[in-house]
Amino acid sequence: MTDAAAVDTRPTKIMYVAEATAHGGREGYVTSQDGQIDLKVAMPPQLGGDGNGTNPEQLFAAGYSSCFHNALILVGNREGYDLTGSTVSAKVGLGPNKQRGYGLAVALSVSLPVLDPDLASKLVDAAHEVCPYSNATRGNIDVTIVLG
Repeated sequence: MTDAAAVDTRPTKIMYVAEATAHGGREGYVTSQDGQIDLKVAMPPQLGGDGNGTNPEQLFAAGYSSCFHNALILVGNREGYDLTGSTVSAKVGLGPNKQRGYGLAVALSVSLPVLDPDLASKLVDAAHEVCPYSNATRGNIDVTIVLG
């Protein structure tokens, strides 16, 4: 196993740039440069808000789950496996950290119903090395992957 701190996962070439703008923080709205995103943002009830809008943790969960699923499909296809029916769900937790700030934790639930557990586990491990979200969060936040 390699030391995660010694592995350079920075891109060697930028192939795509996404752009989004927040207006009003957690009680405002977010938009994307191309107009595909135009969402109200609100604090969830668990944090004292009315929950009448999405929140950054939901957006991160959506991004990570779709990105990880695509990485999983990519490595599956490279190995010649059909991952039809597979899914990835993400739970993103938010809480205080020891530095008087806040931190995140992620739990990914992966379903590969057509593969045996050993093979599924190998593909999940490979996807975790390929996924840009996994590479960006590695060593920074706790990411738990559950295969089921």
